[in-house]
Amino acid sequence: MQNVKQMISRLVSFDTVSSKSNLDLISDVKAYLLQLGVQSHLVPNQDGSKANLYATIGPNVAGGVILSGHTDVVPVKDQDWSTDPFKVVEKDNRLYGRGTCDMKGFCAIVLALVPEMLSANLKRPIHIALSYDEELGCLGAPFMIKEMAKNLPPIDAVIVGEPTDMQVAEMHKGVYGMTIHVTGLEAHSSQTHLGVSATRYAAKIINFINDLHDELVANPYEGLPLLPNHSTLNVGIVKGGIADNIVARDCSFTCDYRVLPQEDYNIVVGKIDTYMAQLEAEMKAKHAECSITKDVIWTPGFAAPKQDVAKSLAMRLAGKNETIGVPYGTEAGQFQTDGGFSTIVCGPGSIDQAHKPNEFIELSQVELGIKFVRDLIAHQSS
Repeated sequence: MQNVKQMISRLVSFDTVSSKSNLDLISDVKAYLLQLGVQSHLVPNQDGSKANLYATIGPNVAGGVILSGHTDVVPVKDQDWSTDPFKVVEKDNRLYGRGTCDMKGFCAIVLALVPEMLSANLKRPIHIALSYDEELGCLGAPFMIKEMAKNLPPIDAVIVGEPTDMQVAEMHKGVYGMTIHVTGLEAHSSQTHLGVSATRYAAKIINFINDLHDELVANPYEGLPLLPNHSTLNVGIVKGGIADNIVARDCSFTCDYRVLPQEDYNIVVGKIDTYMAQLEAEMKAKHAECSITKDVIWTPGFAAPKQDVAKSLAMRLAGKNETIGVPYGTEAGQFQTDGGFSTIVCGPGSIDQAHKPNEFIELSQVELGIKFVRDLIAHQSS
C-alpha cells in the first residue's frame, strides 16, 4: 500500500489541469518506466504541448489487457479547498487531492504495481495507456487508440479505470457538446427595429432545446441501468451583449447533449439544426451578415455486448455478479468504436467525489483497486 500512496502523491503533485500541459507528468512516468526497463511510446498532440503514453509489460504477444486512465484533471480555481489540491493529505482513511479519485488513483495503482508485473513471468502482456484532455471531451485518446490498434498484437480487453466504486460499468451515454454562436446587428436599444438582437435569437434556440429536453424526459427507456434512463439536453453557459442600452451583436451558449447508446443523436441534432437554419434565414432577411454557427465535440457512448470478454474478465476480477451503468462519459466508447476493442469501465473511487473541492479517494477503494490489478497480473500469468 505504501508504494501506491507514494505514487498517488507523485502523480497528484503535477498540476495537470486540462488548460495546462501534462508533459512534466508524462516525462516523469516515462523515466520511471525506463528505470524499470520498460520502454514507452508517446503520442503527442499537434503542437507538442501534451502527450499520450502507452507501454507494454510482458511479452509482445496476443491476449493483452489494456489498463487505461487519463492524466488531466479539472480546475481548482474558485473552489474552496481546505488543503493544497496538489499535495496529497491523508486523513480519516482518505487521500485528499485533485485527481486522487478522478483518476490518478487508478493510474498510480497500475504504475506502482509495474515491478510486480515484471516479476510475475507474464504469459500475456499488460499494456498501460495514459491519455491527455479527457476532461475536455476525450480529445487525446483517439490518437493513442489508433496507434495501439495498429502497433499492438490482438488485445483481449480494455479496462478503463474511471471511478465506479470498483463496480463493473457496462454502459454510459455519449456526449454531443455544442457551442452555438449567434451574430446579429448592433443598434441603440431605443431603436430595436434597426438592429438584430443576438440574445433574442439565442433565447429562442435555448427555449427550443429546453422543449426538446422535456420530450426526452417524457419518453424514457425502461430496463436500462442508467439514471436518468433518458437522454438529456442542458444549456450550461450563456454569454451575450455588452451593455443594457445596446441591441446585442453577439451571443454564444453551450449545450451538453447526453445521448443514450441506443439512440441516434442525429435525430435531435437535426431538429436543432433545422430550427437554427430557419432563424438564421429570418435574421439574414434583416441583415445579410447575421449568422448562427455551431462548434461540436462528440464523444461516443458505450454499451458492452451481452457476451463480452472484457466484461466477463472485469466481473471475475472484481468479484461481481452484476453490472451497472454510469451517467458520465469516458474513453470507453472510443476504445470500443475507434479501436474495435472489447472494453469495460471499472475503477476505484466514487464519482460523487470527482470535480469537487476536497476531492478524495477512500483507502478501502485503493485496496480494492490494488487487489483487482494483482488478480489481473495472476490472470495474465496463468
